[in-house]
Amino acid sequence: MPTLAYAVTDSRIMLRRNLRRLVKYPMLTVMLLGLPVVFLLLFVFVFGGQLGAGMTTASGITGREAYLDYVVPGIILVTVASAVQGSAIVVAMDMTSGIINRFRTMDIGRSSVLVGHVLASLIQALISIAIVLLVAVALGYRPTANPFGWLGALGVTVMFSIALIWLAIYLGLAADSVETASNSPMFLTIMPFLSTGFVPADSLPVGVRQFAEHQPFTPVIEVLRGTLGDTPVPAGSVIASIAWSVGIGGVSYLLALRTYERRAITA
Repeated sequence: MPTLAYAVTDSRIMLRRNLRRLVKYPMLTVMLLGLPVVFLLLFVFVFGGQLGAGMTTASGITGREAYLDYVVPGIILVTVASAVQGSAIVVAMDMTSGIINRFRTMDIGRSSVLVGHVLASLIQALISIAIVLLVAVALGYRPTANPFGWLGALGVTVMFSIALIWLAIYLGLAADSVETASNSPMFLTIMPFLSTGFVPADSLPVGVRQFAEHQPFTPVIEVLRGTLGDTPVPAGSVIASIAWSVGIGGVSYLLALRTYERRAITA
């Protein structure tokens, strides 16, 4: 069997292992999913009336309902950031439980262990996003995207999610304990709040506005807002979202492989 076929088979086996763990420990998924749902309810029902004042969508919706349309893309990325935190935790569990030593004695590709984590985390993130969108629809969110818009939104979400998952996996590999791994990716959950996900950039103080305009979450949010709302998407946001995703994902992938090899050798 060709080397690539072996790698695909090994990755599929590792994916199945990680999916079974998600089923066995559903509370981890529930806890990670609960955070964005709480934020969605909080910002819509507590802050939505004030933040939505003077806001009008392309379809003529105003007030709290307009703010719901505005905030959903930001909540989607909070969901992704929350889900990838679980990636760091389960990777750290593997690294500290001794299961990696067992894998080393098997004739499997070492990268397949990490690829299995990535695919399982991506599936978990997409399921979590689907549930959050259902909650948003129940609150009155009505995306007007056409099929191409939905495809574009899915594409940029998957691309950015994979990048963040590789970053979380690297943080999990580099952590000395599960507790450290659970805290390392916390900054990813904060980043959407320092973007245009919850308020327009021009309403922020100068320093915060500059950070919000040039950080990786903002272009992805703008692409999602445009595609889901069937409004023009700035070309700069599309290019920036692709560049950030490729940059974060590529660097994190190389760091994760190097850290995995180093820790596997010294384990």
